[in-house]
Amino acid sequence: MALVAIPWFVLELTGSAALTGITAFFSTLAAVVAAFFGGTLVDRVGFRVMSVISDIASAVAVAAIPAIHLTVGIEPWMLMVLVFLGALLDAPGTSARTSMLPDLVSLSGMPLERATSLAQAVRRGATLVGAPLAGVLIVVISTQGVLLLDAISFLVSAVLVGLLVPSLRYHEEVADEGEAPRKSRYLDDLKAGLRFVWQDRLIRAIVLTVMLTNFLDSPLLSVVLPVYVHDVYGSSVDLGLLFGAFGGASLVGALVFGVIGPRLPKRLTFGVAFVIVGLPMWLLTLQPPFVVTLVVFVVIGLASGPINPIIGTAVLQRIPRSMRGRVNGTLTAGAFVAMPAGMLIAGFVSQQLGVVTAITLIAAAYLVVTLSIFVNPAMREMDLAAAPPRT
Repeated sequence: MALVAIPWFVLELTGSAALTGITAFFSTLAAVVAAFFGGTLVDRVGFRVMSVISDIASAVAVAAIPAIHLTVGIEPWMLMVLVFLGALLDAPGTSARTSMLPDLVSLSGMPLERATSLAQAVRRGATLVGAPLAGVLIVVISTQGVLLLDAISFLVSAVLVGLLVPSLRYHEEVADEGEAPRKSRYLDDLKAGLRFVWQDRLIRAIVLTVMLTNFLDSPLLSVVLPVYVHDVYGSSVDLGLLFGAFGGASLVGALVFGVIGPRLPKRLTFGVAFVIVGLPMWLLTLQPPFVVTLVVFVVIGLASGPINPIIGTAVLQRIPRSMRGRVNGTLTAGAFVAMPAGMLIAGFVSQQLGVVTAITLIAAAYLVVTLSIFVNPAMREMDLAAAPPRT
């Protein structure tokens, strides 16, 4: 819901594409900082506890936006501060939930490829339901009301994880065989996570590729698309439907990959999916009827479905249990690090040169980056057996 509500709220409040980009910039910058420095904290505090704490804190930050706006009135700088805090508090919880997945998979006896696909399907399913619902509810109960519902959803998440997820206190157990008991300092743990990511050439290649694609496609969704829909179609309902179509198609793509993924060549699937994600962007430059744009996002969603499950499987198989929090945090930070700049640039390009020019530049650069997957030798390791965990 926030995917639709926050940029729409900025446009309602200011009417500025540039400020929409700046707001997205602060949100993503916070996620980078929190993911990088919070990963080590996840390993120390524990996966379930950090997930619950993060959700509660995020609920407070999101609820503060409509609360301030409806009482004393909110200024753009206040909104940016609250968006920054919300993302800052949310990122460690995301790392914690990712880190607990292999242990839950072990308890369930499910193949990791299927579990990562189901996790992706759940996320995309939330977009399928939440984004169109937000578009409609903005009209019915206002943007502020939608943000209050979003805050409540964080509290529901905290309760679900707190009550239903087993206590996976592996961070306090005896170290894995061959590892010395960990009594290192916080910064030493942080450096160890960085070193692990940099020394594993497949993980390094994945991070660099995703960093570049996120630099390009995250502004498309969080900045360019809201401005595009606002200018071309004029309705928050249409924006919600586009996100919902993307989420629903991604859900289908992830579920299909969960069934057939273990039999597919991962590198080829990964590269083809990424290229297909970028190709339909060119149609948006023609400002087609809304139904065509809806089909574009269905295609993008279907192609994106396998991408994160492939990344999750390749990465989680290679990370030692005792390092999951900090390595996942480093991976998230690496993948997100260029996104704030992309959102900032996209906002100003959309305002100064027009939203169609911004989409054209994004589509062209995206094609170059995704084609490089097929010539990067490190990516061949996706199809090899999992490397033994290294510390």
